[in-house]
Amino acid sequence: MQVNEIMEELKRFGNESTKNTLMKHGAREPIFGVKVQDLKKILKKTKKNHALSLELFATGNSDAMYLAGLMADEKQISKDDLQQWVKQAYWSYLSEYAVPWVAAETPFGLELGLEWIESETETIASAGWSALAYYASVNSDEQLDIKIYNSLLERVEKQIHNAPNRVRYTMNGFVIAIATYIEALTKKSMSVAENIGKVKVDMDGTACKVPLATSYINKIIVKGNVGKKRKTARC
Repeated sequence: MQVNEIMEELKRFGNESTKNTLMKHGAREPIFGVKVQDLKKILKKTKKNHALSLELFATGNSDAMYLAGLMADEKQISKDDLQQWVKQAYWSYLSEYAVPWVAAETPFGLELGLEWIESETETIASAGWSALAYYASVNSDEQLDIKIYNSLLERVEKQIHNAPNRVRYTMNGFVIAIATYIEALTKKSMSVAENIGKVKVDMDGTACKVPLATSYINKIIVKGNVGKKRKTARC
């Protein structure tokens, strides 16, 4: 499929109700309002396609950009590509999911995550915390630098309540992810979660809530899912 054909498909799948919901969460024009299950119908036709994913992301259309994240080939995408993407990822569905998903599946996911969390740009910093969390979810503990993750937990504990809005959200998610995916740090993550308590995030007037990390981690422990890695960061 060519970009113009995919854009026509996206337009056809567009839903006004979905569009309005996404825009309440931070999306802006151009956007058709395509549901994820419909994006995946297109993905079945294209599979992973490096060149096409870059073209789609460059359109600036939110639906196309999200689809590009699902379509990207983690074996071909470069650090420069991802640096460009993270600068263009202007709202949470792109900055906290589509872009860090891809980054986490590359060999340089840790490197980019550590760089991005130092950014003064809220979307880039939040992308960094998400990338670091997803990187831990898809790599074995033997491949991870546990000392780095331990220090990152300590950083979250000290900084989360003074961090920018969406960075607070992704820092909270980071604590949950590390408790879940790095068994050696589950106890430490729970301690951090207890110390930070409830994290306040402005959810743009939507009904979405910030997970209470202690409660979420406890559920993971009870279900026996600690240490179970994911096959892919993308979903």
